[in-house]
Amino acid sequence: MNAMHDLGGMQGFGPVREEQNEPVFHAPWEGRVLGMVRSLLYTREWNIDEFRSMQERVPARTYLTVSYYHRWLLSITASALAHGLVTADELEAGRASGQPKAVAQTMTPGKEKVAFVRGAFGRTPAGEARFKPGDRVHTRNLHPAGHTRLPRYARDKIGTIERVHGCHVFPDAVVAGRGEDPQWLYAVAFDGRELWGSDADPALVVSIDAFEPYLEHA
Repeated sequence: MNAMHDLGGMQGFGPVREEQNEPVFHAPWEGRVLGMVRSLLYTREWNIDEFRSMQERVPARTYLTVSYYHRWLLSITASALAHGLVTADELEAGRASGQPKAVAQTMTPGKEKVAFVRGAFGRTPAGEARFKPGDRVHTRNLHPAGHTRLPRYARDKIGTIERVHGCHVFPDAVVAGRGEDPQWLYAVAFDGRELWGSDADPALVVSIDAFEPYLEHA
């Protein structure tokens, strides 16, 4: 998706400043949001890819002016509404009304650690990998309306396969409603000047993980 969340390579936002002695949470409500996210993911009403996709739909002005966990809260609120876990009236009132929707599984005391463990995303491949380490590849110039894991700065670029990670669930397909559609995943290395132009540090190498549908032979 071409949206404000895809900040890699964008100009005008100033330097990234590290916060010294940064706490895990800046306010107690942030910890509660984390707990809600993990509890809601545990229901299997949606998964991590759909959670990311919902964050990408936050309007640009809002995305840039709210905090990290505030974006999470906006995402799970929209998802809970879309999946019928809550109603707009319940959110307005701050309390439940009527019978809750049945879900595949619910968080109960003692399952907290299980809820924080993500499932495996590796899958048995249906065919051979198209690329091998050392292959030169060209990333496709994609501009999808939905979720993708290929950042804008790395589209329509030439790189080299560093490693084959195996076959994994394809997030783009999951969010589009096409099922897991497992695809081969590769580590691809790019010369800094290929990504950022001739003024980039000549010693810079940037590596990303890219799924096979993003790639073509160079």
